[in-house]
Amino acid sequence: MQRRQAFKYELMPNGETQRHLRRYAGSCRFVYNRALALQQANHEAGEKFIGYVAMAKHLTAWRKGSGDSFRYPDPKQIKLDPGNSRIFLPKLGWIRYRNSRDVLGELRNVTVSSKGGQWFVSIQTQREVELPATPATTAIGIDLGIARFATLSDGTWMESRNSFKNKQAKLAKYQRRMAHKQKFSNNWKKAKANVQKIHTQIANASRDFLHKATTTLSQNHALVFIEDLQVRNMSRSAAGTVENPGKKVSQKSGLNKAILDQGWGEFRRQLDYKMAWKGGMLFAVPPHYTSQECPECHHVAADNRQTQARFVCVKCHYENHADHVGAINVLERGYRLLACGDAALSRSMKQEPTEVSQLSSV
Repeated sequence: MQRRQAFKYELMPNGETQRHLRRYAGSCRFVYNRALALQQANHEAGEKFIGYVAMAKHLTAWRKGSGDSFRYPDPKQIKLDPGNSRIFLPKLGWIRYRNSRDVLGELRNVTVSSKGGQWFVSIQTQREVELPATPATTAIGIDLGIARFATLSDGTWMESRNSFKNKQAKLAKYQRRMAHKQKFSNNWKKAKANVQKIHTQIANASRDFLHKATTTLSQNHALVFIEDLQVRNMSRSAAGTVENPGKKVSQKSGLNKAILDQGWGEFRRQLDYKMAWKGGMLFAVPPHYTSQECPECHHVAADNRQTQARFVCVKCHYENHADHVGAINVLERGYRLLACGDAALSRSMKQEPTEVSQLSSV
């Protein structure tokens, strides 16, 4: 099995190298934006795509700009010296980096980026690995939510990290300070640096939480079933238009923030590749009615979910936490998916009620 993997490290450039990095990143971003604008204008005029040779003729005139990342696509230009924790980049020379782990595989490309005042290098490699056989033998269903980040079909759950919510008040305070400064003044730049620092803390906390959660799940289970949630649709604005204004806009806005704060899309992405690396499999199942279907008698009704957390079947009186019920149904639906195939499952889903709240499983 061929595996492509990126190894990311923090660079440790001196003052002069930092200036070169900013200048080089700015040039690359400026050239990209100018080339993109030129291609778009050319397309709107009905002309053909501009090739590399024709586009390169403009480079001599494009010598300004600003940006925060650039890539070296040719591995022959890169020299890696892990023994001395340094990497050679064209036009920048040797730069030291925090060598926290070994780079495995054949180097394919390198991306340099800046975030929160720090510079990072991401080294993408490619290597052949044996198809792993997972030592785990269990299957699990997962119900994703807000009050609980993830509830498992075995009854355990993971608390929500809420990285943005925990920093929201502090972030708003520094954003107000930044808004009251003269734009591009020294004080404005200091306030902006504080805002960027908080954004970085939020992103790092969320990423750390998701990596730990997905690693634990991929190590402990051979099969994982999750809901095929359409996060973009679920977090769509409810503001509407002037002619047709939305309803409960402020409540929906708060819910959208909570949904995006969970990082469900990134959770699924990480879990997908980690399950494959461990020899397990991840399956996404239709999310309809998972929190409204009784796992005992399979009666489906909106009244079964009496509150956000409480589930009581109106037919057989089965009672459980609503998120746990959702996870049990996800697991069962996953087994049906494997046994019957997509077509049979889709037909069975069409026989169920057609009206349900889009957010019933949250």
